[in-house]
Amino acid sequence: MLDYAALHAVLDRVAGSLAGKVLVNLGSGSPEQAHEAAAWARAHGADYLDGAIMTTPPGVGNPEMMVLYSGPRAVFDAHRSTLAVFGDPVHLGSDPGLASLYDAALLGLMWSTMTGWLHGTAVVGAEKTEATAFTPVAVRWLGAVAGFLTTYAAQVDAGRYPGDDATVDVQLATIDHLIHAAAARGVDNALPELLKAIMVRATAAGHGSDSYASVVEVLKNPAGR
Repeated sequence: MLDYAALHAVLDRVAGSLAGKVLVNLGSGSPEQAHEAAAWARAHGADYLDGAIMTTPPGVGNPEMMVLYSGPRAVFDAHRSTLAVFGDPVHLGSDPGLASLYDAALLGLMWSTMTGWLHGTAVVGAEKTEATAFTPVAVRWLGAVAGFLTTYAAQVDAGRYPGDDATVDVQLATIDHLIHAAAARGVDNALPELLKAIMVRATAAGHGSDSYASVVEVLKNPAGR
């Protein structure tokens, strides 16, 4: 189903026949809607798994593509082989809202990454470099970035951000180089300017000598409370 409204448009009419069945919802929506759908399913005697397909339609059925699920682990385990038809089934936890929450967060990561790549292709493209030449280098760089994320995850969980690699102050100096290069080539700088503004806020909050992971503190507390 497209969303939770579509789910109810189809199933409300047959709600009386759901008792003893398992309902797996792969539509899009919010964690709050997932909780409501889970409660609705329980009220009609059905087990419920909420899910998110982390690929576009051509990728459905590819075992390398993730499909996220949340809800009772026993229900997930009992039907895992069926769920695997759609892609690699990943169970996130018993809270039915987790799949939707991860979906939103991961889409944000996707859009940020793709737009950053497109900005980069525009910058190098101004010098007649084709996107097909730039992209293999960009993809290799993303492998290094993935390593940074793994390192920073532990710092975020601990709330401690040792500045032993590249501090926020260093990143601020570096992003100015990107902004200058893009502006000199007539490329829109809305994205790097936004990123710089967040770094400036992190520095103002006392994180200039901390690792870039400390930026999470201003993202979690945008009003400075």
